[in-house]
Amino acid sequence: MNLVLWIIQILLAVIFAGAGLAKLTQPKEKLRDRMKWIDPVPLSQVKALGFVELLGALGLVLPPLTDIATVLTPLAAVGLVIVMIGAILVHLRDRRKRTTAQERQLETQGVITCTVLLVLAAVVAWGRFGPYSF
Repeated sequence: MNLVLWIIQILLAVIFAGAGLAKLTQPKEKLRDRMKWIDPVPLSQVKALGFVELLGALGLVLPPLTDIATVLTPLAAVGLVIVMIGAILVHLRDRRKRTTAQERQLETQGVITCTVLLVLAAVVAWGRFGPYSF
C-alpha cells in the first residue's frame, strides 16, 4: 500500500504542480480558453489558487523525500481535498449558467475530474495520517 500511496502522491503532485504553474505564469486571456470559470474571478485570486495548488503539490512529495516535517504530506492532501471541494462547487454553479448541452457536459466532466482528484487526495490523507504514515 505504501507504493500505491507514493504513486498517487506523485500523480497528484504532477497534476497540481502543472495546474498551479499554469495559473501562476499564464495571462488570464490564455487561461480562459481552458478554464471558463475564470471570467468573473479577479486575477489575484487565480494566482493565489495557483500558488496553493503548487504548495500542495510540493507538500505531497518534498517532506517524505527530505524526511523533514513529514506530517505536512497528509496536511497537503487535506488542503487539496478542500481545494477540490471548492472546484466541484464552482463547476456545479457554472453548469447551471451554461446554455448549451455541450457546455453543461463540459462542466459535468469538470465535476467528475475534480471528484476523482478529491478521492485520490483523501486516500493519501487517510493513508499518511493513519496506517502508512512516515
